[in-house]
Amino acid sequence: MEHLRWGTPDRLRSLLCELVSWKSMTLTEGEREFPGKVQAKLQELEYFQENPGHLGLFEADLGRRFLTGLYKCDAKETIVLLSHFDTVNTEEYGDLEEYAYQPEVLTKLLLNRIDELHEDAQNDLLSGEYLFGRGTMDMKMGLAMHMGLLEKASVEKWPINLLLLTVPDEEVNSSGMRAAVTKLLELKDQHNLSFKLFLNGEPVFSQEPGDRSFYVYSGSIGKIMPSSLFYGKETHVGEPLSGITAPYIASFLTQRMEWNLSLQEKVKGETTPLPVTLLQKDLRLEYSVQTPYRSAALYNVFLMKRTADEIMEIFEKVANDAAEACNQAYKEVCLKHSVKPVGEVRVLRYEDLQTHVIKKFGLNFLEEIKDQVQANPSWDDREKSIRIADSLMIECQELAPAIVLLYAPPYYPAVNSSDDDIVKRCVQFVREIGQEKFNLPVKQVHYFNGISDLSYVNYHDEGEGWTAFKENTPVWGSSYCIPFDAMTQLRAPVLNVGPFGKDAHKRTERLHIVSAFEEVPTLVEEMIKMMINSICQSVH
Repeated sequence: MEHLRWGTPDRLRSLLCELVSWKSMTLTEGEREFPGKVQAKLQELEYFQENPGHLGLFEADLGRRFLTGLYKCDAKETIVLLSHFDTVNTEEYGDLEEYAYQPEVLTKLLLNRIDELHEDAQNDLLSGEYLFGRGTMDMKMGLAMHMGLLEKASVEKWPINLLLLTVPDEEVNSSGMRAAVTKLLELKDQHNLSFKLFLNGEPVFSQEPGDRSFYVYSGSIGKIMPSSLFYGKETHVGEPLSGITAPYIASFLTQRMEWNLSLQEKVKGETTPLPVTLLQKDLRLEYSVQTPYRSAALYNVFLMKRTADEIMEIFEKVANDAAEACNQAYKEVCLKHSVKPVGEVRVLRYEDLQTHVIKKFGLNFLEEIKDQVQANPSWDDREKSIRIADSLMIECQELAPAIVLLYAPPYYPAVNSSDDDIVKRCVQFVREIGQEKFNLPVKQVHYFNGISDLSYVNYHDEGEGWTAFKENTPVWGSSYCIPFDAMTQLRAPVLNVGPFGKDAHKRTERLHIVSAFEEVPTLVEEMIKMMINSICQSVH
């Protein structure tokens, strides 16, 4: 269709390369500027020239904004097209870093450096079937495809509303999506919309080496970070048994958390990756011969069905087992050397520590400590979480030695719509069209394992499983929060259909050209038209 700006594979490819050229690494000026550039691009379309109020830029945080673009028809039924525009950094490209955002140039340059690539990337480069570059796969192609769909719907006047939403910060804290939740509800009321599907465009990952299947994802895996402050008793290195070090205490818990099967879930035949330690460190800011008595650890846990409350229960049990083993081993050493132990390691949740502080010093003191930590601009939410708990324990050393259990951001609740009728029809339709038009083997995955912003819509919680997160996250309500109540009101199933690519977050990140510019745009367009027909039939 020649009258469409992005209606052919070549034009869509040009759009992608332009989007990629707008550098938008998380927490950079480029990320702040990016949505304004997309807005200007969409303003070139006749529909938005006639309806300028249907484009909007809204505040997220730190000067970053998210963009909405609404194509509106006479119907209420609406599909939300979701994407993120931030990317990870590019230092791994080395002397080719300046070309990381120029896919066409980078792909050609890599031919002269092919020996630097791993074998699979070499084969893909030589095949001519892939476009290399930062953001090509994760996930500016999803945004480019959604912009093409928005244009086509407005020109062909599709009888369904499309609401494009593209956000910053998915790669770190998802502050863009968390801020967008309430705006989605406002737009729903303002335009009398009925959300029928949240459709993400995150890329398809191969499930194993050599896997050429195309996957659609009917859910998104959850992620949470149970964390610990280890608070021992200080001493001089010349009198080691006059204290107990935080690393010694930590070793017992970290060994039990790493790869712990009790924190792994299996749902619908799919299994979460095992938990792993993301950070473990001493909290001292300088070297000395005083033993390290304060340290911290962050553990990554993936979720499918479990809530924050359930994870904290398991975490607490593991911590109690660790403390018991630590105390036993410590007592044996003390007995052998005829030394009196300095105390037994206890386990307490952050909420218990906070209650203790309020009873001892009052609520104002607690808030002052939090404000002091929050005032440090060099600390992110994870560091602030640790430092708040640490500052409180310094004032409550009667509780030491101790393991303080807490949560550190971010938290991505798991979401799944595999049993939803609309999603079932969509998955089956994509299977049939993929086979019929492209001889493409399409398979369903119940949980997208790359983590996505779909976690913040269609939230279900039978009880109040999220309250354990709220009560045990030190930065909750100040620099970090999740709009759980609003999320429950975004009642519509989720689905992820995006282009095939490889090596997200790596120097060899690359996008499959035919998948991105021919197959997937067709599959998504035909799927939406199937939904339109289905809705029309149900109305009549």
